Amino acid sequence: MNPLQDQSSKKNKTPWPTKRAMQQVYEKQLWGVAEQLFYSGEGSHHQYIVKPYLKEVQAFLRSQATPFILCDLGCGDFNIGKQLAPLTQKYIGLDIVPELITHLQENYLSPQLQFECKNLAKDPFPNGDVAVLRQVLQHLSNSEIDTILKKLPQYQYVIITEHLPIGEFKPNLDIISGQGIRLKKKSGVVVQQSPFYFTFKKSQLLSEVYLENNKGVIQTMLYTMF
Repeated sequence: MNPLQDQSSKKNKTPWPTKRAMQQVYEKQLWGVAEQLFYSGEGSHHQYIVKPYLKEVQAFLRSQATPFILCDLGCGDFNIGKQLAPLTQKYIGLDIVPELITHLQENYLSPQLQFECKNLAKDPFPNGDVAVLRQVLQHLSNSEIDTILKKLPQYQYVIITEHLPIGEFKPNLDIISGQGIRLKKKSGVVVQQSPFYFTFKKSQLLSEVYLENNKGVIQTMLYTMF
C-alpha cells in the first residue's frame, strides 16, 4: 500500500472537502509522477517556469535591509520554498495536507524553518512581513479565495502567482476547490476584480512565463499593502 494512502486512511477524519481533494493530489500523483512521495507538479519543478520566478522573488528579498519573516501560504513540497528560505529571517510554510507537513517537519530540520498544517480559508495566518501564494488561489472556490484575501492585509507585502489564459478572458469564474483550475473555463483568478476587489497600496508585475502550445501564462504580482 502507498504509505501516503495508509496515513490518509488513518488520519482523515475531517469533513473539509478542500483538504481531501489536496490529499488525493499526492496519493494519486495527479500533478505528475515522481520518485519522491510528495510532488507538487511541474509548476514547482520545471526550470522554465521556476527560474524567472526565483530570480525576481530572490532579488526582492535581497533588496531588504533586514531579512523578512516569509509566510508561504500553500508551501507544497517545499521545492520553491527551500530556495527562498536562506534569504529570510524565518520561513513559515503552511499547507492543508497533514501528511505533507509531517514529511517536511521530519526532513527539513532548522530553527529558521517552521511548517504548520493549516486550512488557509479557515485558520488564522502566522505573523510575518511577506506572504507568498504561488498558484494556490487558482485551485480554490471564490468563497475560499475571498476569505483568504481578507486576511492578507496583515502583511506588508503579498506575492501572488496565478496561471491565467492568454488574451482576453472572463476573470474569477467560480469552481469547486480541488486539483483543477479555471483555465478550462477560459478564466483565471484576478484578485483586483469582482467579486474580490482586493485593495493594496501599489502593485508590480514581477514575472510572466508564457507556456507552450497556448497553455496560458504564469504571472507573478507583488502587492505592497501598507
